[in-house]
Amino acid sequence: MRIKEQNINKILIWLLVISAVVRGILAAWMEFGNDEVYYWTYALYPDWSHFDHPPMVGWVIQLFSLNLLFDSEFFIRLSSIVFMTADTYIIYRIAKEIKDAQAGLYAAILYTASVYAFVITGVFILPDTPLMLFWLLAVWIAIKSEKKKNLLLFGLFAGLAMLSKYSGVFLWVGMGLYILIFNRKELKNPYLYLALIISAICCIPILYWNIQNGFVSFSFHSGRIGGSGLNFSMLGSELAGEFFYNNPVNFVLALLAVIAAFKGKIKMEKNAQRLLLCTALPMIGLFWLFSLTKPTLPHWNAPAYVLLILLSAVYLRDRSTHLEQLPHSITTALVVLLLILVVGVAEIKTGFIPLDKHTEPEQLGRDDFTLDMYGWRQLGEKFADFREKKIAEGEMSETDGIVANQWFPLANLDYYVARPLGMRVMGLGWPEQLHKYLWINEERCGFQLGENYWFLSDSRYLKDPKEIYQWYFEQIEFIGTIPIERCGKPAKNVFVYTCKGLKTMPPGLEQLKTHAF
Repeated sequence: MRIKEQNINKILIWLLVISAVVRGILAAWMEFGNDEVYYWTYALYPDWSHFDHPPMVGWVIQLFSLNLLFDSEFFIRLSSIVFMTADTYIIYRIAKEIKDAQAGLYAAILYTASVYAFVITGVFILPDTPLMLFWLLAVWIAIKSEKKKNLLLFGLFAGLAMLSKYSGVFLWVGMGLYILIFNRKELKNPYLYLALIISAICCIPILYWNIQNGFVSFSFHSGRIGGSGLNFSMLGSELAGEFFYNNPVNFVLALLAVIAAFKGKIKMEKNAQRLLLCTALPMIGLFWLFSLTKPTLPHWNAPAYVLLILLSAVYLRDRSTHLEQLPHSITTALVVLLLILVVGVAEIKTGFIPLDKHTEPEQLGRDDFTLDMYGWRQLGEKFADFREKKIAEGEMSETDGIVANQWFPLANLDYYVARPLGMRVMGLGWPEQLHKYLWINEERCGFQLGENYWFLSDSRYLKDPKEIYQWYFEQIEFIGTIPIERCGKPAKNVFVYTCKGLKTMPPGLEQLKTHAF
């Protein structure tokens, strides 16, 4: 006896509610990671596009925070909570469409168990958050092939996916391969070309911004995917990352499902199966190829693994002998996710696993990557007191800003340190280091000769402003250390400098945006 559909609906509702509540708590409790706080600047200074990514992530932050009227971590991440809940329901509906409600439930649970889905798109605010919503909507519409006009909606959702992240183009890669290999008669369908036009129209903001800015975004990303010489260790790192990010159970199920599909042992509508494989496999394969010559990140091709979750759900549905119970692999996937969450959050908040062995003040916390998401709130509070004391002593003034030479910690300092104090943060460095801060500098009226700045550098990414800014300031002086503690123990140190008397004007945006990457 299978689980009754009304019971499936109840399980699904509980899954959506519990998932949203847990992710909401994490979104409010956890500090931003380096990337997340950087995308806050997309909402702070909206534009048609940006140095790193298209504009959608900034727009959804603006929408859900009421244009940053509510600017806490929870509201900046709120779209992630809402969109991932919608994504879970959509993947349920897709699997139900291609198989049945039982497969839909399997797909929804496996999707929830994905670290990429639950954390990266469902808690963190990244371009992947809107990407996954439009990605799944596009696939859902593409599979509903009974109406030719559905192609127009596919074109819209694919275009919005590309407006979220450049990798959204793989939706059209998959559709194109599917048509060329399995459905050439579709080449005579005028709606196909109208759909392409709709996607192209969606991408006009990206093209317009790049034309205005010397195509720096395209130049930057093209430099990330090329390399010289094969390095199989980087491929190994990519595969290990995919194994973890997508949940080890999901990864193995995806492999088994793909093998079963090629052997013709998955019972589902053939065109849907072909479309999923034509979209997922080229994306996975291409990033594997890139990883042979250049470091890659495992979440870049994670949307492809989401599509393989659908195949995995059908694969499990075909092999389930006790349909009144969830397969053990699905419950195991949930346990793995829970374990990752508990250990990960506990490590960030307490540091109970000693990841760093350094004891020197200048190296403290260097090997503890979890400190990327810990200590910024504490720094903001401690620096406020430190700054007030130095201003009272006449060391600095209320109007002095903060300067740094890289987008992180620029954005971290901007949000957690400068924002509460009403301070100005400026980026002084090269484009590949500053990213959007090239444009933020202009929004904040640029540099002026004679200005003074604070410079903060922590022991994880220690930089000496006397080395990097010796040509720019009359005087650079170390004036103190702010210790960051975790559970009463030293976690890292923040070294504070003053950079006084700007004597050389940094190159402006017009000069820097033409810098070769």
